[in-house]
Amino acid sequence: MTSPRGSLDTRFSDPVAHALGWPEVVSLLTSAELYWLTTVRSDGRPHTCPLVGVWAQGAFSFCTGTGEQKHANLEHRADVSVTTGANTWTEGTDVVVEGRAERVRGRERLALLAAAWRDKYGDQWAWQADDEGFHDDGEQPGSRPWVYVVPPAKVIAFGKRPHSQTTFRF
Repeated sequence: MTSPRGSLDTRFSDPVAHALGWPEVVSLLTSAELYWLTTVRSDGRPHTCPLVGVWAQGAFSFCTGTGEQKHANLEHRADVSVTTGANTWTEGTDVVVEGRAERVRGRERLALLAAAWRDKYGDQWAWQADDEGFHDDGEQPGSRPWVYVVPPAKVIAFGKRPHSQTTFRF
């Protein structure tokens, strides 16, 4: 992926603010330990939950069990937003990724993502991969996680010192 150029929205930025660079935003997305995923229920209501995930190969990846609400939501609508950042007003940077979740299949591609989870989170997230998703030795029936990737359509980074809003479009 080529580095997109961010556009500073001066309506929501301090006069001394500058647009954040894409490498800085990627670093934040890569190093975050926790993300918030918003999906849409069949009746149009939003569903938001915290989860772990990885930023790899230019996109955000997450997994969900087939019995979970986010899985049910993704069955009828793939539009999602993913957020991460700091729960403060004057420190850190918040990032929002908007895109469409796509199910990942294929042992080779899933094995790369499983390795990314293990590298980031350690043995607690030591997934094995096959052609359909992730699994582990202690798997409960019906809990097998499917893996999704969210290629970004739009990313917004909210800087806090000074306040800034930088938008990247893909």
